[in-house]
Amino acid sequence: MAIETVGVVGAGQMGNGIAHVMALAGYKVLLTDVSQDALDAALGIIAQNLDRQVSRGKITQADRDAALGRISTTLTLTDLGPSDLIIEAATERETVKQAIFEDLLPHLKPETILTSNTSSISITRLASRTDRPEKFMGFHFMNPVPVMQLVELIRGIATDQETFKACLGVVERLGKTAASAEDFPAFIVNRILMPMINEAVYTLYEGVGSVKSIDESLKLGANHPMGPLELADFIGLDTCLAIMNVLHDGLADTKYRPCPLLTKYVEAGWLGRKTGRGFYDYRGDTPVPTR
Repeated sequence: MAIETVGVVGAGQMGNGIAHVMALAGYKVLLTDVSQDALDAALGIIAQNLDRQVSRGKITQADRDAALGRISTTLTLTDLGPSDLIIEAATERETVKQAIFEDLLPHLKPETILTSNTSSISITRLASRTDRPEKFMGFHFMNPVPVMQLVELIRGIATDQETFKACLGVVERLGKTAASAEDFPAFIVNRILMPMINEAVYTLYEGVGSVKSIDESLKLGANHPMGPLELADFIGLDTCLAIMNVLHDGLADTKYRPCPLLTKYVEAGWLGRKTGRGFYDYRGDTPVPTR
């Protein structure tokens, strides 16, 4: 099927990034959230990021203006019903995602494709709660969406080939690269990345190294562009914990047990950059390690 209209659920870091790249690729985008403030903030962030692309010569001013003109917002979830493709990018909690899909179902066209930007939750299980498991799949963008080139495409057990090809066509139109992943907990990227971050937190927890020494060791010793604890703060410690819990519960292996220190930070509300504190304190002019 031809996809020309895209509905995006959630105006946070991932949702606004998805809306940005979709609009820039020529899709008409309808972005929804439960908060008008979140929608207003998302439009501001998208405009800033497009301006940055113009200043760097990656797009023209006309491209920027056209992309912004293709994005509309709504507080009403069901307004997304006529969309050809819907991408859910809400918080990484399965009950929240299920409720979104259940509310959408009565308002969808028969041919609408439903997708989730989940970074770890079973696509087969999410699809089973809908009336179209054959037209449901995982559409996992990397953060930040306008910059990162990879998109994981995850088929559930019932996803048909037509749906996969349609989503693959969208990825290609975005100028990104698709990686096909099987429907196992955390898929490919986070199956590898999150245990590394969790081990870095254990290294801190056990006193093997400080925040600074751990991050510098991986940047200078393994040529990582960002240290694992700095990266965890960028992703969000609540998201890291949620993915580790999915891995631990889904694979029943103690090697995926979330570090107690990671749990403690989340319980304290120290979630990283988005809350001003995590493994670093971002409230001053320069980030300062918290341990």
